Amino acid sequence: MEKGNIVKVAGPLVIAEGMKNANLFDVVRVSEQRLIGEIIEMHGDRASIQVYEETAGLGPGEPVESTGMPLSVELAPGLIGRIYDGIQRPLDLIREKVGSNITRGIEISAIDKSIKWYFQPTVKSGARVDAGDIIGKVQETVIVEHKIMVPFGLSGTIAEIQEGEFTVEQTIAKIKKDDGNIIEMNMLQKWPVRNGRPYKGKLPPEIPLITGQRVIDTLFPLAKGGVAAVPGPFGSGKTVVQHQLAKWADAEIIVYIGCGERGNEMTDVLLEFPQLKDPRTGESLMKRTVLIANTSDMPVAAREASIYTGITIAEYFRDMGYSVALMADSTSRWAEALREMSGRLEEMPGEEGYPAYLSSRIAQFYERAGRTICLGSDGREGSLTAIGAVSPPGGDFSEPVTQATLRIIKVFWALDANLAYSRHFPAVNWLNSYSLYLDRINSWMEQNISRDWTALRSDVMKLLHEEAELQEIVRLVGMDALSPHERLLLEAARSVREDYLHQNAFHDADTYTSLQKQFKMLKLIMDFYYKGKNALNKNAKVEDIINMPVREYIGRAKYIAESEFDNAFIKIEAKLDEQINSLIMKEAELDAKRI
Repeated sequence: MEKGNIVKVAGPLVIAEGMKNANLFDVVRVSEQRLIGEIIEMHGDRASIQVYEETAGLGPGEPVESTGMPLSVELAPGLIGRIYDGIQRPLDLIREKVGSNITRGIEISAIDKSIKWYFQPTVKSGARVDAGDIIGKVQETVIVEHKIMVPFGLSGTIAEIQEGEFTVEQTIAKIKKDDGNIIEMNMLQKWPVRNGRPYKGKLPPEIPLITGQRVIDTLFPLAKGGVAAVPGPFGSGKTVVQHQLAKWADAEIIVYIGCGERGNEMTDVLLEFPQLKDPRTGESLMKRTVLIANTSDMPVAAREASIYTGITIAEYFRDMGYSVALMADSTSRWAEALREMSGRLEEMPGEEGYPAYLSSRIAQFYERAGRTICLGSDGREGSLTAIGAVSPPGGDFSEPVTQATLRIIKVFWALDANLAYSRHFPAVNWLNSYSLYLDRINSWMEQNISRDWTALRSDVMKLLHEEAELQEIVRLVGMDALSPHERLLLEAARSVREDYLHQNAFHDADTYTSLQKQFKMLKLIMDFYYKGKNALNKNAKVEDIINMPVREYIGRAKYIAESEFDNAFIKIEAKLDEQINSLIMKEAELDAKRI
């Protein structure tokens, strides 16, 4: 182990000399307090160290010791349901040991080594195994079956494998390599966070990640293995959207990273998630969730590591063949940590003081997402979907972090402050947002939901764009200048906005909407529009169409429970037809009298 001495301390940056045999990205222990740091730059025998803990009180001459290992995470049964800080220290165990404030230099294992897990083998002695092959399983929670894989770089024949209760460090199998050496294998793996975990190949993202949020699933869908960004100004609801996705997205594993966010927001997650029921299993959401909390009051350098810690854990579960969704809230705070460290290193600044390599770092992060064929002989598929919140100052989407993110992501949910201030949530602006997965997902929707899905969505988008144009005319000359058809269009668009796109996250029936219910809700609104146009052509009055009693039922459809919706839909459709026909008949009778 290489040992050196501190020569300079500048906030989270420490310069140490005498480190010529240390490697870049090695983890080091700084001072007698054994603070955790990482080497991020080397000049001769001088190492620039990013310290992940508070450096107040450090001074020149104090010792620095390299561990000779890169920053790595521990991967084993016991991850699910835990809350970690940015460098995978379990916050609940720290609290039990030292209280509410994290003591500097504290060393606690990320995985509890004392817990025994029941290991059930899925292969027998004599079987040939390669890297990534599943040799057994552990029932980690009621929902998650933790699959024990052969570590990367190891292959051979199973010489011995045992069933029973083991800690993560106890030997569960012995593998005889091709050169005759016998390797003892346990359930614990370590992986350097800055290196993506390997896979056999990537598949096109074409299956939707169903979130239950209507504006997302219908208008701007995200595919499993896709990448999305949620930019928006302060108070526009980025964190609420992230929470909703973490709660209801149909991923099997959720990794939620609170990166530099306010402590109260992470508190909301911690208090809510254990109470909430997963709509698919009926169990607590925490039984499929890993939380990484690096709040704004924690050392800034650990923010930079938290993103990588989270995505490495997510990749590990992807490699088991699971569908994983990762929420990063927010990547802007991560970029600010990069900017601060870059400034301390006296690097040449790029736009707005961010380092010149900002774009490539953001791209490296998002590129680790994807739908993959995992390592192993069974050819299983896994997916990792990455959703990053971006917090541009003042809602300015032209700033560097947002622009660098837009270059790499395929789904853009632009949050609008004006919508948020008018109490429209989720405040996703339907005119500015987009999804590049539409073509692939539309074909899945047509096969699995309805053949009319694509046509219906296109009509809705056209309606909303036409409404935006007509609103300009209304502002200039008033509603009276519009034709009956245009007034009906405005009314239908208002119904789409208020009765469909607006969604109450705190209402039991409205917080999550299945795709079947989404299609039928939208069909009710659009049928009102289509049949209303037909009635107008047959001389019905636009005021009578707008004021039909059935409109109340269409508006309240979102509050009907999923189990009762099919019957309610048939009844509302029948009422709509009845009232439209009544208006047409009424006008026909009046016309007959006039003649």
